[in-house]
Amino acid sequence: MDRRSWAQDVLRCHLCKTPGPPMYCDICHIHLCKACVGEHLSDESKDHKVVPFKKRVLNPKCLKHSTQLCDLHCKQCDIPICVECVSSDEHLGHKMVGILKIVENNRENLQRDLQELENTIYPKYREMASNIQVQKADLNKNSLKLTTAIEKHGEDLHREIDTAIEKFKKDVMEMESKHLVVLDKQENEIKRSISKIEQSIADLNELLNSNDVSLVSAYNSRNAEFRKLPPTFTVSLPRFTPQMINREQIYQQIGSLSASSIKTEEQGYALDYPGADSSFPDRPFIDVPRIITDITTEYGETNNLRSVSCLGDDEVWTCGDDNMLRLYNVHGKLVKSIQTKSRNMPVDIAVTQSGELVYTDYNDRTVNIVKNTKIQTVVKLRVWKPTYVCITSDDDFLVVMENHFMKHAKVVRYSGSTEKQTIEFDDKGKPLYSPQNHTKFICEKKNLDICVADSYTDTNTLVVVNQAGKLKFRYTGPPFTTKGPFNPTGITTDSQCRILTADYYNNCIHILDQDGQFLRYIDNCHLQYPFDICVDTRDNLLVAERYTGEMKKIQYFI
Repeated sequence: MDRRSWAQDVLRCHLCKTPGPPMYCDICHIHLCKACVGEHLSDESKDHKVVPFKKRVLNPKCLKHSTQLCDLHCKQCDIPICVECVSSDEHLGHKMVGILKIVENNRENLQRDLQELENTIYPKYREMASNIQVQKADLNKNSLKLTTAIEKHGEDLHREIDTAIEKFKKDVMEMESKHLVVLDKQENEIKRSISKIEQSIADLNELLNSNDVSLVSAYNSRNAEFRKLPPTFTVSLPRFTPQMINREQIYQQIGSLSASSIKTEEQGYALDYPGADSSFPDRPFIDVPRIITDITTEYGETNNLRSVSCLGDDEVWTCGDDNMLRLYNVHGKLVKSIQTKSRNMPVDIAVTQSGELVYTDYNDRTVNIVKNTKIQTVVKLRVWKPTYVCITSDDDFLVVMENHFMKHAKVVRYSGSTEKQTIEFDDKGKPLYSPQNHTKFICEKKNLDICVADSYTDTNTLVVVNQAGKLKFRYTGPPFTTKGPFNPTGITTDSQCRILTADYYNNCIHILDQDGQFLRYIDNCHLQYPFDICVDTRDNLLVAERYTGEMKKIQYFI
């Protein structure tokens, strides 16, 4: 027998047993032929729903009773259940609804979702895709425009350079021509004198060989005339001294290319490249910076506060003029204190990405890390001595070093105990940093620039180099100020790639943009000799006062 015919023979009308019934009751779950539909609907004990067999509702099989179909849905358990499930105690007291009701509700949801997808969401996506194509075309068009403008500017610069070169060559030729006129004149005079001298020599020889007394007695010497030599000229040859080619200065002199940005509509802020931090939208300064918290510590006049480093938003590591490392919370409670390994005073501290404390020991010539209250020496030096330290975005150490035999300091990058980089001289071979025994707090910006607050007598300077150690700029204070000489100590950077540095004697904080342009002071928070600073994850500024031992947490952003 044909399998397809056999399969159809299995399905028969529930009432008359006619094979291959085309109709189905979704309520009673029975097959019906067209002739029996009326009789089935005459049973008014249920609200029947007779549909063509192909459009029947396929009730799910029960997960616990495989022979049963599920007619109900348990709302508490959110699962379909069969009659045997209902008779069990498992769903006792649970609210149940017919599974067809669930189906009807879901069909309404499906219809709504379909309409939303077709009428709203899908068109918006198509519009966004179309806009992206337009933006890509605009991007390409703008790039071609910029490239053309840059090339034209390059041609103009080349013309200017060619003009300057031609002027130099012309000046050389004019100098040569001018000097040649003088030298030619002198040469002609000397040649005339030589001709006269030659004639005089010939006349004297003739007289010496002559017996004519009258000629010999009439001789008058001309040697006095010839002894007076003509003036001599020494030509000072011109020299060409080419300027050293500084690639960064060339870029600055050619022009500037503004950063591109991609604005996220739902967030309402832009990500700028390079150097922006996507976790912080661009936030303006508040009109008047304010103190959020005053933190009182045990530091003071006899044990001055030297260095601070934030551990999250609620705790801060500190060190002073003794040999202890102390962790305080923002309420001024001492959480933990650790004595240095050598019992020497630490110079500076920093916190790694994973929250471990790093400190420098000047006299022991070591850089150390604290792990679970145990101190491990990471770097041991022989000649140089470590002073100030910071942690980079790669968890490397940047260490400022001094040497009694050198007239300058240097910065060394370490990955663990491995030395990776030394930053010491500028492009002209001159030291970047001042001699020893002077404050040189250090930090790394978000764009990987390295900043050192170099406090040295009357040449106090903020020195900023790029990741490769090439000098980018020096900052010695704003162009116009009524304050005293700039005296930088502690330095830090925020999420906007701005630089903040404490001005020790002027009792204020300087805020610069990433290119070293002065933006504003924080000078209204009653600061007293601010020595070190750091920022927490929310860009709140923590300022450590040297002699009072107090720390002030300051908000300067909205």
